Amino acid sequence: MFKVGIITASDKGYIGEREDESGKLIAQILEERNYKVERKAIVPDDIDAIFNEIVFMADDLKLDLILTTGGTGFSLRDVTPEATLKACDRMANGISEAIRAYSLRITPRAMLSRGVSGIRNKTLIINLPGSPKAVKESLEFTLDSIYHGLEILTGRGSECARK
Repeated sequence: MFKVGIITASDKGYIGEREDESGKLIAQILEERNYKVERKAIVPDDIDAIFNEIVFMADDLKLDLILTTGGTGFSLRDVTPEATLKACDRMANGISEAIRAYSLRITPRAMLSRGVSGIRNKTLIINLPGSPKAVKESLEFTLDSIYHGLEILTGRGSECARK
């Protein structure tokens, strides 16, 4: 069972003016697929707040997967990709490219997503969109491949055990 952290980047969510529907949906989808959600955090759209939460989840909690939602658009306050890039040792660009390619079949506005994916030590970090609909579509499309990637990254897969 992989351990997961969920970070919602939202100024309004952080101060209680908006309900975190996307974070709740991520948790629900992952728990249905046998992932263990260890921590959920709502942070303001602030590069340091997002970065610090990613580092805490990866380095202190040693989570296998961190999923962010929100903060990937064109607004000046949308800085989730920058915080993620700052936290990562290596990139996993194919994941975000696949999410965008799949989402483009649904809406041409998917090209406006700036989400990134990367690795910090043995933690995979993926920026998801902010809307619940886009979160659901993205996870349903990628979760099987993400699971396989986590098996390789953490050395817990059957192929990894034989090596």
